[in-house]
Amino acid sequence: MKRLLFVIFASFSMMAAHAQCGIENTAFKSGEYLSYDLYFNWKFVWVKVGTASMSTVQSTRAGKPVFRTSLITRGNSKLDNYFVMRDTLLCYTHMDLSPLYFRKGAREGKRYYVDELWYTYPNSNCHLRMHRIDADGEEHWKDAEYKDCIYDMMSIFLRARNFDASKLKVGENIPMPISDASHLSHSWLKYTGKTVLKMKNSSVKYRCLTFSFIEREDGKNKELIRFYVTDDRNHLPVRLDLFLSFGSAKCYLTGFKGLRNEMTSRVSGKN
Repeated sequence: MKRLLFVIFASFSMMAAHAQCGIENTAFKSGEYLSYDLYFNWKFVWVKVGTASMSTVQSTRAGKPVFRTSLITRGNSKLDNYFVMRDTLLCYTHMDLSPLYFRKGAREGKRYYVDELWYTYPNSNCHLRMHRIDADGEEHWKDAEYKDCIYDMMSIFLRARNFDASKLKVGENIPMPISDASHLSHSWLKYTGKTVLKMKNSSVKYRCLTFSFIEREDGKNKELIRFYVTDDRNHLPVRLDLFLSFGSAKCYLTGFKGLRNEMTSRVSGKN
């Protein structure tokens, strides 16, 4: 009887812990699929260099309902001449979007590596089991535990889509600690206001909320990504500006299906 009570108590503790790291999901549903074109600034000219797609479906993990989200980026032959890019990202989250598992398999240039994270929530903390396979095949394992909620680049993206922008002030910073399999980054999302954005090679315009993802490293703040998300309940990313170590890139939304909410942010044009 004592053991049964302990198991019940422990189970409720785990549920409460991951609930603290969750958020109500009103932005997307199972079956959502998004596609993007990737552009790179080459000698002051924007050249299409690849595509990306992101899909979310409801699945099961350890017998419980979860969201399974994948992101695939593929460079084309133009980019391959300078920098090979083949990234596949996968994450599992609880239905409240608290993270469970993350994997990134990336071929970037001549380097291929794998990052994995497993999340558990003992004693209301966030515990990470981290695994990295380097380009030379060497494996690294380590564990870390934090009092605060920690995310990865996929689960934080899902979470950010559910922020209530009506409660944000221009210039407000939202802490977003993100980990990979090697280190925890001191990072945050900065809300920078609203704009009307015209899509590339299209007459379509959207009312958008704008955010900057910023990371502090070596005592300096660096903007890594600028997001333009629809100013409606979908908070759909329609453009991303990427500030990379080897140049600048942009991602433009080219198609979508399976949205949870009506696209009320579109102000002109046709999809």
